Amino acid sequence: MTDTSRPALLLVGGAGPAPLGVDVAVMAIEQARARGLSVHLIGHAEDLAQTEQACRLADSADPVDFQDTEAAVAWAVERTRQGRRFDVVFTCRELALPATARIAQALGLAGNRPDVIDRIRSKADCRRYLSAAGFRQPAVHSCRDAAQALQAIDSSTGPWVVKPRIGSGSEGVSLVVTPDDLPRALAFLPTDSRADFLVEEFVDGPEYSVEGLFRDGTPHVLAITAKEKLPPPFFVERGHTLPAALEDQVRRDIEETVAHALRALELRFGLFHVELWLTADGIVLGEIHARLGGDYIHRLLAHAIDGLEMFGEVYDDALGRATPLGPRAVRRAGCTRYFTPPSGTLLAVKGWQEAASHPAVLAAELARSPEERIATTHDSDTRVGALAVGGPTPGEAHRLAVELVDSVRFDVDQEDAP
Repeated sequence: MTDTSRPALLLVGGAGPAPLGVDVAVMAIEQARARGLSVHLIGHAEDLAQTEQACRLADSADPVDFQDTEAAVAWAVERTRQGRRFDVVFTCRELALPATARIAQALGLAGNRPDVIDRIRSKADCRRYLSAAGFRQPAVHSCRDAAQALQAIDSSTGPWVVKPRIGSGSEGVSLVVTPDDLPRALAFLPTDSRADFLVEEFVDGPEYSVEGLFRDGTPHVLAITAKEKLPPPFFVERGHTLPAALEDQVRRDIEETVAHALRALELRFGLFHVELWLTADGIVLGEIHARLGGDYIHRLLAHAIDGLEMFGEVYDDALGRATPLGPRAVRRAGCTRYFTPPSGTLLAVKGWQEAASHPAVLAAELARSPEERIATTHDSDTRVGALAVGGPTPGEAHRLAVELVDSVRFDVDQEDAP
């Protein structure tokens, strides 16, 4: 029987099946339970079956297709009618943001408005909205076929980026330097995006992300993260270092720009992850996410900021608990570094246990086993693993992460490359 005496968290989407998704959800559940909340998961049945650790920590786990937003809302409304209690609705997953917003609205709970979530998830809509509000944005063209894409290229100066209108994890994102590159870029798009995609201006400059949370509708920046990416034509992140080594004035300018943009977009609840570039002309905003960044940024933040419980802060905010905003001073540093072995059939991995057991390692992931095939790294899902490392300074954390990742050797039969 469900305990209705305690405040309850509904975690929409549960945990993703990848190790990173499970790790994020486990931290979110642990911080809820530490605050006396009961925890109830809904997620795809196959995901629940693959995420036993998260499901065990929860009070209940129900198979619900959260990508069918109407069905997810109907499920939540019916459960409350039957007497189940929900006080906080939250998600750790990009795909579950629309359902989370609509469930919160239907139940009268804290959350971002559904139309705001829809706006920021549509990359073209978000670009145009921010541009109209006075923020620097890459020029963007919405396309439905190759002819429109070629027209966009012919009417502007390259290079360009071809990407899905909605998506995450760099899926389907690639660089176009000349019109001859366009067929390859269009073929790389996910099948369901080939009639609804973007051709966007390529922005030249170092890339960063800003991590933070809302309290009483006000955005609070926790840290700025420096990104490293693999060489084009793809845009896959191979590393993150937190905090980024920036001059104080540049850091303040970034924080102020991001806070103004979030207010302009009318985001007011939860966590945020905002991507941007520093260019010769100033800050150019990239994609805006109403969720925490991936790639073990949650572990880097928890290591770098003493006492930070970012998920717990969100629950406190949703419940109206008059608890002070947790400490924000970044006193240490962290770096996530991904492995980049050649493509082919994996024969053996050497040095993994020694690297993963290093005392500075905050999280370790190895997603491929011998006899499995390794694809060319072209999006987040094709990366084979990572190490997240803590250190006293960004430079030391980065050096150690690179050293540990480079110490792991992948024996690959490249003649069998996909």
